[in-house]
Amino acid sequence: MEKKASRRENECEEKNSNSESSEQDKDYKTSLITLNVGGYLYITQKQTLTKYPDSFLEGIINGRIMCPFDADGHYFIDRDGLLFRHILNFLRNGELLLPEGFRENQLLAQEAEFFQLKVLSDAVKSRWEKEQLASRETTFLEITDSHDRSQGLRIFCNAPDFIAKIKSRIVLVSKSRLDGFPEEFSVSSNIIQFKYFIKSENGTRLVLKEDNTFVCTLETLKFEAIMTALKCGFRLLTSLDCSKGSIVHSDALHFIK
Repeated sequence: MEKKASRRENECEEKNSNSESSEQDKDYKTSLITLNVGGYLYITQKQTLTKYPDSFLEGIINGRIMCPFDADGHYFIDRDGLLFRHILNFLRNGELLLPEGFRENQLLAQEAEFFQLKVLSDAVKSRWEKEQLASRETTFLEITDSHDRSQGLRIFCNAPDFIAKIKSRIVLVSKSRLDGFPEEFSVSSNIIQFKYFIKSENGTRLVLKEDNTFVCTLETLKFEAIMTALKCGFRLLTSLDCSKGSIVHSDALHFIK
């Protein structure tokens, strides 16, 4: 009798456990929401979409705002499906995190306003204003030597991050071509200064190693700057000194997007 009672108790406990587990699974599934935004499907939790009271998404989930369904029974929102990725990431993270080179601030601000997320809208507008201000400030990079700074090259651009990219590329090329002599040049915020920059007979400026091997010409560095700019979508606005007959032989390059 005791064994039968014990068996019944175990069976009851298993049933209760299975019942609780089933309820938890059911609650978890009902907490998952699938949205069809402009043809793109997003799956997230109910608590994510209701994070900001009085927002458009919170209104849909809690029934305050009527929303149509697609053929599969998912909420359908006729907005930019690609940009909604950033809306959802903001709801998840609580802050604006955008990929490097993001250029759709105005569109994202409009999306934020539609979804009634004022905090996000303000953050996007603030970011946009900072970029606009930065775009009006021309920055430069100077490539020169310690003996004659007048014979170097200046690269002008209205994008500080691009100047940083150019500098990184030129330093990388210089180190590889100097073949183990990185001490032959120094780098500061806006200047790359070579210690052994000289003029050859035809006026070309070169880096000279101790064994008199010419490596890493200034023209090579100009070419690297031009190619990097073109790959990044910039155009050469003007060569500030074309009197020498060639862009590569000019003393300054000015890029703009």
